[in-house]
Amino acid sequence: MNDAQTWTVIGGFLAVLVAMSTMLLRTVRTEISSLHTEIEASRAVTEVRFDSVDRRLDGLDRDVQALGRRVFGIDE
Repeated sequence: MNDAQTWTVIGGFLAVLVAMSTMLLRTVRTEISSLHTEIEASRAVTEVRFDSVDRRLDGLDRDVQALGRRVFGIDE
């Protein structure tokens, strides 16, 4: 191969490398965006569940306080 052919091959390899890097970067960005969306959805579901548990614990706390007042005769 002469100099012109060598530089053409090098240029071709660089073009393929840039194209592959660009496609890989786009794929990674898309996957990260998708992962971010899934994490936000999971966070919302977790928040709803914790709110439900908080309400149940508040009700349980009221019941325990009422029992304590009844058993120990504590008046507020």
